[in-house]
Amino acid sequence: MVRKIVLWLIRLYQKTLSPDHGWFKKRFLFGYCRFNPTCSEYAYQTIKKYGVIRGGIKAIWRILRCNPFSKGGEDPINYDK
Repeated sequence: MVRKIVLWLIRLYQKTLSPDHGWFKKRFLFGYCRFNPTCSEYAYQTIKKYGVIRGGIKAIWRILRCNPFSKGGEDPINYDK
């Protein structure tokens, strides 16, 4: 139940405030997030796969790495583990 609420909140964020997915997408034509998939999509996928606690920790760690000093790049979720 908590997982569904958190996933819904992430989708709500993506559709409204996210610079990569939402209303502000037109202002950032080449994207805003340094990683692929975006940080919000990564959070959605990890919480869906690992649950709110473990997935939330992975999502927070990803958001902490998303800063001007990071190179970014490809950072997919490992589905085979």
